[in-house]
Amino acid sequence: MHGKAMSEDASNLIRAAQAGDVDAFRALHRQFIGPAYTVCRRLLAEDARAEDACQETFLKVWQQLPGFRHESSFGTWVHSIATRCAIDLWRRERGTRLLDAHDLDSVPDTRIVPHEKDTERAIAALPAQARAVFVLFALEGHTHQEIAGLLGIAEGSSRAHYHRARSLLKEILRDA
Repeated sequence: MHGKAMSEDASNLIRAAQAGDVDAFRALHRQFIGPAYTVCRRLLAEDARAEDACQETFLKVWQQLPGFRHESSFGTWVHSIATRCAIDLWRRERGTRLLDAHDLDSVPDTRIVPHEKDTERAIAALPAQARAVFVLFALEGHTHQEIAGLLGIAEGSSRAHYHRARSLLKEILRDA
């Protein structure tokens, strides 16, 4: 399906799922699991953790679906829930606060092994905070102000982490 037909179909599925139609929700899940998994995988850098975050994402989507008001696209809404679920999982597992800009110098200079040259593996090799900011800014299109809100850091810290991530990625990819 393309264009208007896809949007009408998704809109009909959303309305049916909001009314409690489990089959419509399953169809939405099939349609939106890929993008949700991608953002979770990029943020968490591990398949098992990304799968956990995706499960939590669609549980929250189901729970919050009656309140979806069609003001943004459904995909954008699911994406924002997936991003928050991945960040929340990360915080729970780490049991620590996220790093501030002054912590950047204490982050080890992570390297990947030479046979892992692709960009996704290089991104996964970044320190967690730098990876999160890089993914959210460069790959997901969030502003530094939005990232600051999502991660609970200052906007300047988001910018510093992004520049650190770029620098580390250049080193990782150059040395690979």
